[in-house]
Amino acid sequence: MANKNTLLEEFNARKRENEVIDVKDYAVFPDKEKLEILRAKIVQNLINNQIPSNVSLEQYINDEIDETLEDYSLDANQRAHIFNLIQNEINGYGPLTDLLNNDAVTEIMVNGINDIYVEIDGKLVKDESVSFINDNHIIRTVQRIVQPLGRTIDAVNPMVDARLPDGSRLNAIIPPLSLSGPVITIRKFSKRMESIEDLLRMGSLTKNMAEFLQACVEAKLNIIISGGTGTGKTTLLNILSGFISDEERIITIEDAAELRLHQSHVISLETRMVNYEGEGEITIRDLVRNSLRMRPDRIIVGEVRGKEAFDMLQAMNTGHEGSITTLHSNSPEDAINRLETMMLMNDMELPVSAIRNYIEKAINIVIQIDRLSDGKRKISSISEVVGIKDEKVQLKEIFSFKENGLSEHGEVRGEFILYKYIPKVYDRMKRKGIILKDIFGD
Repeated sequence: MANKNTLLEEFNARKRENEVIDVKDYAVFPDKEKLEILRAKIVQNLINNQIPSNVSLEQYINDEIDETLEDYSLDANQRAHIFNLIQNEINGYGPLTDLLNNDAVTEIMVNGINDIYVEIDGKLVKDESVSFINDNHIIRTVQRIVQPLGRTIDAVNPMVDARLPDGSRLNAIIPPLSLSGPVITIRKFSKRMESIEDLLRMGSLTKNMAEFLQACVEAKLNIIISGGTGTGKTTLLNILSGFISDEERIITIEDAAELRLHQSHVISLETRMVNYEGEGEITIRDLVRNSLRMRPDRIIVGEVRGKEAFDMLQAMNTGHEGSITTLHSNSPEDAINRLETMMLMNDMELPVSAIRNYIEKAINIVIQIDRLSDGKRKISSISEVVGIKDEKVQLKEIFSFKENGLSEHGEVRGEFILYKYIPKVYDRMKRKGIILKDIFGD
């Protein structure tokens, strides 16, 4: 029986040669109804404490396999596969257990009982070595994952967002909201991207860009990280946060706490959803407002997507320098436009010119991160806000990544560019004793 590690190693080895990967079905037991009876019986007996005290769990599972599947001639590989499935149901997260434990997998998408995709190095591959028995099996698996986290999913609450203990994000949606059956999406917390050196190793930026971003954080510039879904905004935010001094008091605000800051003075705040009575919701905006009363040196917001943008910019404009946040957008210009739109959501009857002036005074740096067609992540632009011209907030690029086509293996070709431009923020850096002579000269 081949295992999932073999599958992933094969994929990694062959994908650069642009081959079509034919993922085989590895010894999945054909009679799923029998398998469901076996699984349900063993789990229920465990719940009811009906396992003899003188029998080990391993022996008990093997005995139940023999009894329930006596009409089938199982070879050693099939038996080992079924034993592993049952054990994962008892001690893990069912069919998702091995995928969650595999660091090579960065995202898991369950579209149906036999329709599971995984992301490896930015590429999606259908993993036919994983399957569920039926839709109820998928729902039970989600319930097993989210119940210890204080969340639930059922007909009354058919949608759930949760953060796994390792920081991975789970979203699940079930009927009647999902017409195609239960759907699970898990974006795993990357253990391989925890420092700026990891980004350099992956080719996401250059050494000069890394030094400049470190200087931006140390000089307490206000930074927006912009990008699309799955581009690595939170990962980059986590890495940049590592440059904050250990002497500063940091307040982090997130929907689901994912940041892993190692400083000694970190206060982590997390939103709360409504309860069964429709009460008790605590939003990002509520937490941003409250954080201002907590004497923060830095405020880090996982993502702004609504009215909280006004409070975030207000904090940046009233002495809370060095704040960092992320937002969804396709370009640095789009990021500024989205901030304007979010500011207008507050129904404060502010003229657009006043909103743009507010943004221009608050934001120093906009970082754009993109996922390219070959799946690799690149910091495609680092820009600074330079003022307002023709009633528009103006950006000036300092670094960029320019694509030059595709290689014969489908990899994006391109180059990082350092423009012959001394950014305005460099004066602020020098006043704080930060000199980037190798980048900008004396």
